[in-house]
Amino acid sequence: MKEDFYTYQAQTSPHPLAIEISHAKGSYIYDTKGKKYLDFVAGVSANSLGHNHPKVSEAIKNQVDSYTHVMVYGEFIQQPQVALCKLLATTLPGNSTAVYITNSGTEATEGALKLAKRVTNRSEIIAAKNSYHGNTQGAMSVSGVERQNAAFRPLIPGIKFIAFNCEYCLQKITTKTAAVILETIQGGAGFIQPQDHYLSKVKKRCEEVGALLILDEIQTGIGRTGTFWGFENYNVVPDMIITGKGLGGGMPIGAFIASYKHMSLLQNNPKLGHISTFAGHPVIAAAALATVTEILDKNYLSESLRKEKIIRKHLQHPVIKEIRGKGLMLSAIVDSPELASKIILKCLDKGLILFFLLFEGKAMRITPPLTISDKELVHGCALIIETIEEIV
Repeated sequence: MKEDFYTYQAQTSPHPLAIEISHAKGSYIYDTKGKKYLDFVAGVSANSLGHNHPKVSEAIKNQVDSYTHVMVYGEFIQQPQVALCKLLATTLPGNSTAVYITNSGTEATEGALKLAKRVTNRSEIIAAKNSYHGNTQGAMSVSGVERQNAAFRPLIPGIKFIAFNCEYCLQKITTKTAAVILETIQGGAGFIQPQDHYLSKVKKRCEEVGALLILDEIQTGIGRTGTFWGFENYNVVPDMIITGKGLGGGMPIGAFIASYKHMSLLQNNPKLGHISTFAGHPVIAAAALATVTEILDKNYLSESLRKEKIIRKHLQHPVIKEIRGKGLMLSAIVDSPELASKIILKCLDKGLILFFLLFEGKAMRITPPLTISDKELVHGCALIIETIEEIV
């Protein structure tokens, strides 16, 4: 199987972890040799409720027995889609919210950028340096790391970049700007939180010039940072929200959310302004509905903050310079990318899955399932400390 993996499956990096998976349950992934791995990554923040959660699995099986794909998105009334959109709308202020389900977070980014141009009749987009919003060409265009983008230029024109947390840079947002797109917490850059009411200041500037604020909640949303939406931590409400990853409970999904007034502009001039064949797939929507319902019913929001304290308490070592992030979206920072890589790979040998961040080589990703137990957290932290001691 490993030989076929390298021979026939397109690779995304020169050195994949290449664990051959047998099955997964709860906070653990098992390989074909019977070794189990405590998962501190959750499919890169996607498996909100861990692996093979009974509520999510039941929802998937029940929907498969009823129907799978029946029509392109938005034509037929399908209960899982409608119920998911309604539930997401109830998590937001106001009563005029429309949800467009997509197949992924990056597709949600694409839809949000199109809608912003349609609403404002402007074309300029402001994004942040060191940001990441996805890997299709539109999403890459607003992702601010040139070493990732250079090989694929030309990308979409009219994009300008500002430094995250730079108040002075907000003067670049003008009456030519259609939208500002920001991650609520910068992910690939190292889990950088907004400081000094930064997001509120961005929103105020957008209102002054008639631009829209799009917040990328693909990682920070769905309970990972202690509130259902990450922006709730920072006293701001965006004009548009992008979500994905944890929304599906391990299934592929995204969505962009805006006012019904704005979203309705995609219906005409032209008609079918944004369309998708498989968006809102009923099986995926059923999984997402079960995931969101479980997170809200079981109050995993406050649990994320409580479990953050456990990690911070048990992950103390001179080698770890700081722990960035909020809730269960954390990164441990060490002195060098080489040291971070050694720790991650040695922890893997010990049966603990950590991972890298896109643009901050000194970081070790810690984004476990929201359902992880206190005992599992303490054990995982102990393995990290043990590994650091062995290396240094």
